[in-house]
Amino acid sequence: MSDDAYGPRATQPHTPPQPHARPRVRLRTVRDTDLEVFFEQEQDPEATRRSRFPARPRDRFMTHWTTRILGDPTVLVRTVDVDGTPAGSIVAWWEKDADTGEDRRFIGYWLGRPHWGRGIGTEALALFLREERTRPLHADPFTGNTASVRLLERHGFRRTGTLRHGEDVHDLLVLDVPDVSDVPEVSDGTPPQA
Repeated sequence: MSDDAYGPRATQPHTPPQPHARPRVRLRTVRDTDLEVFFEQEQDPEATRRSRFPARPRDRFMTHWTTRILGDPTVLVRTVDVDGTPAGSIVAWWEKDADTGEDRRFIGYWLGRPHWGRGIGTEALALFLREERTRPLHADPFTGNTASVRLLERHGFRRTGTLRHGEDVHDLLVLDVPDVSDVPEVSDGTPPQA
């Protein structure tokens, strides 16, 4: 290398900037320390505005998580882990329909704002749907949360109506059958027969 008035001259070819590495998304069991992250995520005013889910005081939040989510063996809950950091949660639970008395399985998720718009929700939901095999599976995002509605529709959920939560209207979406792409192929390339 030699120097000139503008600084050192490189003898190596120019290397173009590398694109950002795709985040590694995985699901794992919820740890006690994750609850602190989940609590902080729920306090984000933009997240509560989009979801129309009010932030709870700390005691109510922790009680809900320890008794109704982690303490209920019928609930499937996973931490969405991105590159070793808890980014949010995905939960499936049973809920009784107020009109019919029928038990329905619902799914819900919450990602911290730094993880929005990066494909993390798409990947996490795909992983979760491989684990949560109950069908039909319901979701009820706030109608104005178009990103959440589109995410569910990309995974095969279809709109079947609306629900009211207080004064807010939420879309009711249903996933009727498992995604056939999740069915393993047999050696000759054809899907196995049920």
